[in-house]
Amino acid sequence: MADIITLSNITKIYGTTIQTKVLHNINLSIEEGSFNSIIGSSGSGKSTFLNIMGTLDTPTNGDVIINGIRTNDMKKNDLARLRNQTLGFIFQFHHLLPEFTVLENILMPYQIYTSKPSKETLDRANELINLVGLSKVKHNLATNLSGGQQQRTAIARALINNPKIILADEPTGNLDSETTDTVYQLMREINEKYKTTFVVITHDKRIADKTDRVIEIQDGRILN
Repeated sequence: MADIITLSNITKIYGTTIQTKVLHNINLSIEEGSFNSIIGSSGSGKSTFLNIMGTLDTPTNGDVIINGIRTNDMKKNDLARLRNQTLGFIFQFHHLLPEFTVLENILMPYQIYTSKPSKETLDRANELINLVGLSKVKHNLATNLSGGQQQRTAIARALINNPKIILADEPTGNLDSETTDTVYQLMREINEKYKTTFVVITHDKRIADKTDRVIEIQDGRILN
């Protein structure tokens, strides 16, 4: 299949007087519909790399192409719309809004541009709620969920706009081993059902070994 993400000669430098080079001329392509993991020790640059891939950060040098669109020179509002419609994000900390229910949290990305969800969108939200196994708690506030339920809510939220790409930064980092396996299997099911491309940072080698491709970063360079 075609590449959905292409990073060309990506360099990232922080600081001006004292410069710290975090990424060194990285070149990488991600195939559409694939499930990829990124591994590397703390400080290796993997989170910076994922943030640049997701246009949450900008490279010092190099090109970022998402779904055929070169993002480097895009205006702020256009970039935000690209993120909202093409990318879904899952983080180690779920970042749910505590005063809202499971259903309301899941609908948030859709309602950024449309105040009232359509019947079709509500149907999709309920389909995702069923998929992640939260039907019985969909009207619960986020604060009344277990850690695993909160992370499954975050996964459904990332999928509400039917993104082509999901970027996940240690999505199971705060979960026990059993819940980690459950969340991984859920992401795999989504990958296979919707052909969504996944790029997942993980410290868990067991999880990485189950992905289609393992990308190892060391000292800001890709080893494989």
